[in-house]
Amino acid sequence: MKLSKVVLLAVVAAAIAAFVWLDLGRFLRLDYLQSSQAAFAALYAEQPWTVRATYFAIYVAVAGLSLPGAAIVTLAGGGIFGLAWGLLLVSFASSIGATLSFLAARFVLRDVVQARFGKRLADINAGVEREGALYLFSLRLIPVVPFFVINLAMGLTTLRTWTFYWVSQLGMLAGTAVYVNAGTQLADIRSLQDVASPGLLGALVLLGLFPLLAKASMNFIQKRKVYARWNAVRPKQFDRNLIVIGGGAGGLVSAYIAAAVKAKVTLVEAHKMGGDCLNYGCVPSKALIKSAKLAHQMQHAERYGLHSSLRREDGGQSPFSFKKVMQRIHDVIAAIEPHDSVERYTGLGVEVLQGYAKIINPWTVEVALNDGGKQTLTTRSIVIAAGARPFIPPLPGLDEVGYVTSDTLWDAFAKLDEVPQRLVVLGGGPIGCELAQSFARLGSHVTQVEMAPRIMAREDMEVSELAAASLRADGVNLLTSHKALRCELVNGEKVLVVEHAGVEKHIPFDQLLCAVGRTARLTGYGLEELGIPTHKTVQTNEYLQTVYPNIYAAGDVAGPYQFTHTAAHQAWYAAVNALFGDFKKFKADYAVIPWATFIDPEVARVGLNEQDAKEQGIAYEVTKYGIDDLDRAIADSEAHGFVKVLTVPGKDTILGVTIVGTHAGDLLAEYVLAMKHGLGLNKILGTIHTYPTLAEANKYAAGEWKRAHQPHTLLEWVRKFHDWKRK
Repeated sequence: MKLSKVVLLAVVAAAIAAFVWLDLGRFLRLDYLQSSQAAFAALYAEQPWTVRATYFAIYVAVAGLSLPGAAIVTLAGGGIFGLAWGLLLVSFASSIGATLSFLAARFVLRDVVQARFGKRLADINAGVEREGALYLFSLRLIPVVPFFVINLAMGLTTLRTWTFYWVSQLGMLAGTAVYVNAGTQLADIRSLQDVASPGLLGALVLLGLFPLLAKASMNFIQKRKVYARWNAVRPKQFDRNLIVIGGGAGGLVSAYIAAAVKAKVTLVEAHKMGGDCLNYGCVPSKALIKSAKLAHQMQHAERYGLHSSLRREDGGQSPFSFKKVMQRIHDVIAAIEPHDSVERYTGLGVEVLQGYAKIINPWTVEVALNDGGKQTLTTRSIVIAAGARPFIPPLPGLDEVGYVTSDTLWDAFAKLDEVPQRLVVLGGGPIGCELAQSFARLGSHVTQVEMAPRIMAREDMEVSELAAASLRADGVNLLTSHKALRCELVNGEKVLVVEHAGVEKHIPFDQLLCAVGRTARLTGYGLEELGIPTHKTVQTNEYLQTVYPNIYAAGDVAGPYQFTHTAAHQAWYAAVNALFGDFKKFKADYAVIPWATFIDPEVARVGLNEQDAKEQGIAYEVTKYGIDDLDRAIADSEAHGFVKVLTVPGKDTILGVTIVGTHAGDLLAEYVLAMKHGLGLNKILGTIHTYPTLAEANKYAAGEWKRAHQPHTLLEWVRKFHDWKRK
């Protein structure tokens, strides 16, 4: 703790100790005040400004130090100065004292509290930022809540000091007026209960609830205003409880939950059930990665004491069937398809319509069926889970030379007899890196172009560097800080023109893969006509509601993450809120979101990395364990990578974990569980891990943290104890 904080704590503690030791509290009792009223009045008549200033300073000290007796001092203000001057002095003194208490708590404790409980307080901080003034005002109007508790608690939040002051000045005015006015009749008061009668307290509580009731009323009025132009077409009854638009991860989970709780639900999907993940993303890419990794291991079989089976004596690569590789990918998709099929979901109780949905009004969806028919349904609620599509950069000449995306390559490349000889990959994010490495391992001459200075820019620098080294080791010509300018056809040859350090370069290619990100599907299903706000994604509140409270969005179309598992996670909140929100709504929780990039070695992360922590100003410690020391990794010839854990300084509380290594995505699950349930590194260290497994890396990382936080003083005494025992 900084010296200034220690000094402040010492001063406050000394002041409180002096107050108790000298029994100064006797001067803040009703009997003393009543017996001394005449003397105070006489002194006030002789030296009015001195008495006012002294009283003001005493009140500020009492409020600032959170001492008992503020109510008595307030009564004194009315008894000595009368209603006008008493109210003026008390109002400003109490607000200034409360602000000093607020600032003291903020200066001494807020950084510690936010560092330790920052994630748990994220929602509170967001709420304070948004509506802190309203709730503080309500609390100030309710005198049954101790004001010193409010002062200290608000100091731990992100509420601005000026906001705290003026809201306190205004909010405490009613209660202050009651007590100061009572003080003008000081001789008639027998106890504080004469002032704060149950009836008065009840009235003030109702007054305190007024802002909250006003807010609820405004929300109700706003809701009616949103629906105003649709009231004439609102159905008197509904065909469905829920209609879900989109049959990807978000849509499937939403529909499944609705059917499980016996709601009448319709799922509308225009193309393939399972969405992008099954048909174009997670499933086919991981099947490709597996084939590519096996080919890589066969090419380097000597690492395992075997002969390389895919390498000719002249150093070239033996031919293999690229068609069969692509066929296997489609076979994998076909094997998983039944999990997401129309038949399965129909059996679960979901009505599945294959066609294009369009929201006509907040309760009506029109479906243009793929077979040419049309169906119009009414529903109480709607979940939009339309997903995302690959972003196509506006490169001149791109359409002329042709290109594939992470969506289209699976069908396009399945028609090829051989792997593309010269493949250019645009983009250095997870998708681009996974596909670039895989095709390089299958024999393509891959050039990967990234405009930023490094690939995988969301990860720490050392992770990006390790990933880049791995791609280059597999033969990828990685060009960072290269900006794609245009595509050209030169004598029938396709060429990508890039710029680096002001110099243009020409890269000939046979196939061009655009992997520069994905963009939410925001058009074609009625958002524009309804006026639902969008900006890169459908805009929602914390409950995943759009501007229309009965229309929700989940998955890639809602953001902020574009992962299958977060789409499913959001779908639970969207479906439950849509079906049961009249009773209870749940805020979507993004506190612990894991993700992985399946290059080799894999990169997996949950929570903060160093880059994030520095940007957000969060204090942290780093513990790192090198997987090159792990027995199982050595046995598997996979001894590379690391486990890096960020913790609260001096604590085993986990802020975030990055794992680089084989099966990193699987290893991360233990840390995800720990963070979700508030378990620290000591719990992981105390858990038995099977030997020899890769999961031991997690335990050894925890051991590194423990070793760095040994109680050296205690251990020195233990050593002396053992020395004594040997004598």
